[in-house]
Amino acid sequence: MEKQLETIKTAAKSEIESAISRQVLEALRVKYLGKKGELTSILKQMGSLSPKERPIMGALANEVRGFIGDILDEKMKLLAKDEQIEKLKSEAIDVTIPGNTKKLGSLHPLTVVLDEVKEIFLGMGFQIATGPEVEWDYYNFEALNIPKDHPARDTQDTFYITENMLLRTQTSPVQIRVMENTKPPIRIIAPGRVYRADTVDATHSPLFHQVEGLVVDKGISMSVLKGSLMQFAKRLYGNDTKIRLRPHHFPFTEPSCEMDVSCFICGGKGCSMCKNEGWIEILGAGMVHPKVLENGGIDPNIYSGYAFGVGLERLTLFKYSINDLRLFFENDLRFLSQF
Repeated sequence: MEKQLETIKTAAKSEIESAISRQVLEALRVKYLGKKGELTSILKQMGSLSPKERPIMGALANEVRGFIGDILDEKMKLLAKDEQIEKLKSEAIDVTIPGNTKKLGSLHPLTVVLDEVKEIFLGMGFQIATGPEVEWDYYNFEALNIPKDHPARDTQDTFYITENMLLRTQTSPVQIRVMENTKPPIRIIAPGRVYRADTVDATHSPLFHQVEGLVVDKGISMSVLKGSLMQFAKRLYGNDTKIRLRPHHFPFTEPSCEMDVSCFICGGKGCSMCKNEGWIEILGAGMVHPKVLENGGIDPNIYSGYAFGVGLERLTLFKYSINDLRLFFENDLRFLSQF
C-alpha cells in the first residue's frame, strides 16, 4: 500500500505540473481526491491492514492527500495568473488611436416648427386634438358644408378607399369630431398629415401637414380671431410682425379671409422672398359657418366660433428660406444635418 501511495503521489505531481488549464486541473482533482478517486480507493483498503499498520498508512495517506491538495492549489493560482495576463493582452487598448465618434441625430425641420407652433397655442390656452387619417366622406366634406356636388371638392381631389371612405384632405374633420363630443367652450388645434392627389413639385406634394385651429364659445367675433392670429404671428416671426386679412371664400367659414404677414426678411420693403410685395400669405381663416356648428351639434344662435388652417410645410419653408418642399421628404442627410 505504501508503494501505491508513492506511485499516486509521483503520478499526481507529474500530471498536475503538466496541466495547461483550470478545467484540466479540476479533472485531476476529481481523479485523485474525488469520492471515486485513486486515493479514496487506496483508503478503502485500510480495513485489511493490521491494527499496527493502520495508523502508519493513515498518516502516509493524509500526507499524500495534503501534498496533492497543495500542488493543486499552487498550480491553480499559476494558471489563473497566466489566464489573467493573456486576457489583459487580448483586451489591451491603444489609447493613442482616435476614437469612433457617434453621429447625433436631430429633429426634422417640420418637427421643429410643429413643436414651436404647438408651444405657441398651448400658451394661449389651446389643447391639441387628433383624429383618423382615413376618414369618412361625411366628416371630410359634408359636415363641413361641402356637399357632393360642391366645386370646392375639385380643389381637394384626394385618394378614395371606397365611395364613402378616403384619406383626409385637411384636419378639419377633427373639428367636427371634437364638437360632436365636447360642449363649448372649445379651444383646440389639430395638427396632422393630410393627402391630396397633387403632382409632386417644388410647392406641392400628395402628402403634407396641416395645423388647424377651432375656437367655439359665446361672443366669439372676427376681432377675437384677428387678435389670436396676431399673437401667433408675433410669437412665430417676431414682435415687429404685422398682419393683414384679405376677404376670401371657404365653404366652412363665413365670413372668410386669408392672412398675410409682413415679410420677415425685408420687413415689408420688398424682396425676393415676398416677391417685392412686402407681404407673405401664410393661412386661411374665418368665422365658423352656422351650418358647420349645427353639424357639430352646437346651436349657432347661442355660440359662435372661428377656425383657421395653416400648412406646416409652408411655415417651415418660410422660416428657413427653403425653396423646395421636396427636400423635406427625400431624407438627404446633407440637407437634414443643417437643422
